Amino acid sequence: MNFSPSNKTVKTVEQNVNDVSRISQGTCIHGDLTSPTDIRVDGQVDGSLFSDGKVVVGESARLSGKLFGTMIDFWGKMDGDVFVSDTLSLKSSSVVNGNIHVRRIQVEMGAQINGSFKMITEQEYNQLVNTMVKRPAPVQAPVRHPGRPPKAAPAPDPEPAPKTIPVLEIEE
Repeated sequence: MNFSPSNKTVKTVEQNVNDVSRISQGTCIHGDLTSPTDIRVDGQVDGSLFSDGKVVVGESARLSGKLFGTMIDFWGKMDGDVFVSDTLSLKSSSVVNGNIHVRRIQVEMGAQINGSFKMITEQEYNQLVNTMVKRPAPVQAPVRHPGRPPKAAPAPDPEPAPKTIPVLEIEE
């Protein structure tokens, strides 16, 4: 057997703690929530929750509406439908009252599911997201050129000098 190192390079991805959106216990959100990064929910969300990343739903979390994510680890309670493009992991304390649309699923003993399952492909997930999720328009950052300072805002126009009227003095 040959145990020589391969030519493959290992790529590590660093994740900043600020790249994870967190909804703490005691926090209640009414409305839709969209994030391009991971989300951790320990509070309450009434509305659709969408993440392009991983979603972790803690034991104290209560969700009602729709839940969309790439990967979801679920410990809390959900009243509504769940859509997962990759893997859903339902933990023993989880309760889902709704339908589950998922590519892969893992269910621990004790998890409660009151709804139906539908196994979907990643393409079907993307179609569902395109029809059901309202994504905000991306915010455009100003274009910066390396080595050049950013352009200063144009100076306001100076106030025009007051017009003077020549006065003709007449001597008597």
